[in-house]
This record gives sequence, structure tokens and C-alpha cells, in this order.
Amino acid sequence: MPPAPTRHFPEPAAAPHLPVRTRSVTGVMALVLLALVPGIIAKTVVFGPGTLVQIALAVAFALAFEAAMLRLRDRPLAPAIGDLSAPTAAVLFALCLPPLAPWWIAAVGMAAAMVFAKHLYGGLGHNLFNPAMVGYAVVLVGFPLELSQWLPPEGFATAPGLGETLSIVFGGAPSGGWDAVTAATPLEVLREQVREGATLSEVRSEAVFGALGGRGWAWVGAMYLVGGIALIALRVIPWQVPVAVIGGVVLLSTPMWLLEADVHPAPLQHLFMGGFLLAAFFIATEPVSGCTTPRGRLLFGLGVAVVTLAVRRWGAYPDGIAFGVLLMNALAPWIDRYSRPRIHGEARGRPPQGPPS
Repeated sequence: MPPAPTRHFPEPAAAPHLPVRTRSVTGVMALVLLALVPGIIAKTVVFGPGTLVQIALAVAFALAFEAAMLRLRDRPLAPAIGDLSAPTAAVLFALCLPPLAPWWIAAVGMAAAMVFAKHLYGGLGHNLFNPAMVGYAVVLVGFPLELSQWLPPEGFATAPGLGETLSIVFGGAPSGGWDAVTAATPLEVLREQVREGATLSEVRSEAVFGALGGRGWAWVGAMYLVGGIALIALRVIPWQVPVAVIGGVVLLSTPMWLLEADVHPAPLQHLFMGGFLLAAFFIATEPVSGCTTPRGRLLFGLGVAVVTLAVRRWGAYPDGIAFGVLLMNALAPWIDRYSRPRIHGEARGRPPQGPPS
């Protein structure tokens, strides 16, 4: 009788048996950049081609510093340059800048972001602070005058063309002086006039204000809102952080507005002025420097909202988003530690007990 045929069974697969579907870093960054496109288009329409110039400068400097640091660390260029993390940080940084900011602002900001905030901490995945916000905070504190030279929105003045924009960005102030082409942002107008004793009704009569917030700024914020909702729907970013940031501002500002509407801005004004919605959906949700637990993300977003409102009301700068994000970055490990879900069998306040001896 011939021997029975040997049956070969496949090796058992390691758990989990269902395939884990995860996006690559490049895929996530590409989706974030695509979600930013509506906001970039809106900002370019409202404030002119300087927006695109600042993006191009920031991306070029970010890639240059990224390559230099990879060489110094003896790391391969191709994987890190191609993962789109440096261009994403550069675009987020550039969207915070005035369209006519001098070229060296992008150089200083990207040096702080790529060299100090990213590679000195060990590179992608190891940064304690959000690189884009580190770069922006450095140039905001170091060069406040250059970062206050914003163009008025479309309809109030003719924005410089591409040629004139390049001449100003690389050559310095225009021949007629900054006052000839720039204007204060709605947040700056609000802060200065309220400090001088004006009521919000008087301040809102200024031409820079619209129905929701700053004229032109509201449209840009609405496009960031559309892109951010798309990222949540695609599960690229967690919903807890933007909901907590936006909800925290609404919950904290509404009682003050109801009590003194001529002193405290309405919640919608807070949301649609400055880069608030950009930060809520695209900056505060950065996974490496943020919280990882669901409760921690809610606390993180709430903290960003509190700091933002405090700086807008009492701070030396018109907006406090960058400071809120960086402060909560520093607190994120502590928040995660004390907001993690309890392990099965773990008593409150005590580590899980082992089997009885």
C-alpha cells in the first residue's frame, strides 16, 4: 500500500487575523495638503499671489534644511525627503505669514522648524513640539513688525501683482512705504480699539469687518473648515481635537458675550478671525506632538482654546493660537499619562494586581 500523502498546513498567522489597514506617512501628508487646497485658493483670491510666493519659499527652505540635517546625521535622503512631512510643515507655516513678508522670514522660520523642532529631537516621529508652530512663534516674537504687514482684503485695494510681489518680498518695502499697501488685521484692529475704550459696535463699523468676522478672512476660514471636515470624514485626523478647540472657544466666549456684548466678541467672530480654523483642524491635530488618548485629545483641544482666548483678551499679540498649541504640546505627555483608559483589572489609583501567590 502506498504511503498516505503528507498534508501541509499553512503556518498560523499572528494575531490580529484581520488585515490592519493603515495609511503611510506619505499618504497622510498628501491628504492633508489636498485638504488645504481650498483654503490656499481662497487666501490667494483674497490677499493676492503673495500667498503662493510664501508657500514656495517655505517649501524650498524646508527641503534644503531637511536635506542638510539628514546629511549631518548620516541618514538617507530619499525616504525622508519623499514622505511630504517637510512640505506639509512648510505650507502650514507659510499660511500663517503675511503675503509680502520678506524672504528671510521663511528662511528663519524653516530653520527653527526643521533644525531645532524636528531633527534635534530625532527627526520625524520624535518631535516634542509642532515644527510649523515653533517656526511661526520664533519669527512672530523675533520680527513682529514684519509679521504685521498684512494686505487689505480684495475689494479695499488692488493687491500687488506677481512681479511687484516678488520685488517687495526680495527687495524690501515698496517705494511708497508699507502704509501704502498694508493694513491691520481685524484681530489687531479689535485689540487696539477695545484697549482705547471703543465698544465692539463701534469697532465692527470698520470696513475690515464682515458679517461673521474679518472681511475676506471669513471666506478663508470657511475653506479651512471644509478641508478639515473632509479630513475627519476620511479619518485622517481625530475628531476630538478640533471639536474641543472650537467647542471650547464657543463655550467660554458665549457667556461673556451674552453678559457684555459691547466688550467681548461673539463666538463666531472668534472662529472666523485670523487662522483659528486652520489651527483647529490642521495644526492642533498633529499626531506626534499631541495627545493620543481620546480624553487626552479633548483636554488638549480645550487647553488650546483657553490659551487662545486669554492671549486675544489680555496678551501682547493679537492671536494666541501658536502659543496655545506649543504650551499644550509641552503638557501632552502628562495629559496622556493621566487620561489613559484603565487596564482591565486595574483599580483606580493602583497598578493592576498580579495573580495570587
